[in-house]
Amino acid sequence: MTRTAEERQREIVHAARTTGAVEVNTLAIQLGVAKETVRRDLRALEDHGLIRRTHGGAYPVESAGFETTLAFRATSHVPEKRRIATAAADLLGDAETVFVDEGFTPQLIAEALPRDRPLTVVTASLPVAGVLAEAENTSVLLLGGRVRPGTLATVDHWTTKMLAGFVVDLAYIGANGISREHGLTTPDPAVSEVKAQAIRAARRTVFAGVHTKFGAVSFCRFAEIGTLEAIVTSTLLPSAEAHRYSLLGPQVIRV
Repeated sequence: MTRTAEERQREIVHAARTTGAVEVNTLAIQLGVAKETVRRDLRALEDHGLIRRTHGGAYPVESAGFETTLAFRATSHVPEKRRIATAAADLLGDAETVFVDEGFTPQLIAEALPRDRPLTVVTASLPVAGVLAEAENTSVLLLGGRVRPGTLATVDHWTTKMLAGFVVDLAYIGANGISREHGLTTPDPAVSEVKAQAIRAARRTVFAGVHTKFGAVSFCRFAEIGTLEAIVTSTLLPSAEAHRYSLLGPQVIRV
């Protein structure tokens, strides 16, 4: 059966979203077409913002219609995320009050925070609250609201209203995409509101994220690059690209 380009591309997006990544060679065999045809499809899909191409393949971009679950995030790029989380936690300085965002990398930051000094942590994330609930010297404030099933984090007006009553020393923020042109983005408007409010409440803001987030653009913008004090990522982000982000204001740390 010969598929149209549109049918092939739909299958490619479905495969990328199901497995987290696709390879040109495998797709060529599965779809019964030449590798160059697959590459052409991947270029078209990248132009439409549905995937990001990599050497030999592609991975899905999170959008208003597609977002990975926390369970999935806990299986991808884990060593890279741990390095980033440790380096991000090292930026704590003399902060006594901290906001920790939803997501797997922020959860790892929570695990890496020091336990030998008093710390108040504000979070919308149930897993983050769980990580820190029994930590000595750590007081946890869990923001109320509607719990999103995929990420196990609270959103909506209850969450943002409670957050608006705080001034925190430091906010650790995640995003689904970060780009020089569009700033920090996320698929869900309700999540975007919480992140924006956390940044407004914070004296300092640190973004922590894996290299695949860079250049990706999602549906809702909640911050410009210039609002960040620091960006923590890995050496998989090329140094030239890191330098371009640093020109917009933040210190860029690659680990």
